Amino acid sequence: MTELCNILTVDVEDWFQSEGYAAAIPQAKWDDCELRVQANVDRLLELFSEKNASATFFVLGWVAERLPDMVRRIAGEGHEIASHGWSHTPLWRLSRDEFADEVRRSKQLLEELSGYSISGYRAPTFSITEKTLWGIDVLEENGYLYDSSIFPVYHDRYGIPSAPLEIHRRSNLIWEIPLSVLDIGSLRLPVAGGGYFRLYPSVMTLHAIRKMNFLGRPAVVYVHPWEFDPGQPKVPGMGLVATFRHHVGIARNLRKLAKLLDTFPFAPARDVLREQMKGTVTS
Repeated sequence: MTELCNILTVDVEDWFQSEGYAAAIPQAKWDDCELRVQANVDRLLELFSEKNASATFFVLGWVAERLPDMVRRIAGEGHEIASHGWSHTPLWRLSRDEFADEVRRSKQLLEELSGYSISGYRAPTFSITEKTLWGIDVLEENGYLYDSSIFPVYHDRYGIPSAPLEIHRRSNLIWEIPLSVLDIGSLRLPVAGGGYFRLYPSVMTLHAIRKMNFLGRPAVVYVHPWEFDPGQPKVPGMGLVATFRHHVGIARNLRKLAKLLDTFPFAPARDVLREQMKGTVTS
């Protein structure tokens, strides 16, 4: 890469695995739910091919076990495969040993399916926080190169507000690729992914990415396949906040993402990190 590329990422999980549905659809009921992730991943792969964009797909082990050909297709089309853990359980509900088992199992399966070493990880619900930073040590112990789980913001579920905004070394071996925020005075506003991307008008997201790029910082865009699926089942009994968070902006999300890909260059996390590491060595 000769120009600053932003990072395009997809957290590969199905609609019923969203943290907002955790109480209504526990893991014991997942096998009873309709699998819709493959059709939605196919939709994203077609868009990425049309726009000549490459991405990192953080794939859940639970999904990869059931849809191995989907993982093979993603890798075969030149995208990076990385780990999203196994069961989509946030770190604050796991012991250190349980987390180690999750990242080890998912890494092994994804390496078998992709045919190469898996170097990246993203925690479910961005659940590497100040209380779960031990997760970085576990990633290092299990052969990962980078993490992309830390959101440098205040949030009711996640975030480390004091974390650096730039790609940085988090431990001896692990690099951190933090999620994107826009500085507005002393306020850090999360942007460029998930519900924020669906909620904010495109002009705001484009402005945020331009500002980050001007400062020499790549934006980290993240999406979930279910965010492009207006036909997904509705879950009865959900509160207003959870329902809003999950469904806002889904109908127009594919058009917004296409516009974003037309405006900025994107690459997988591993490629952008490789350029960052070269700069660190030569600086």
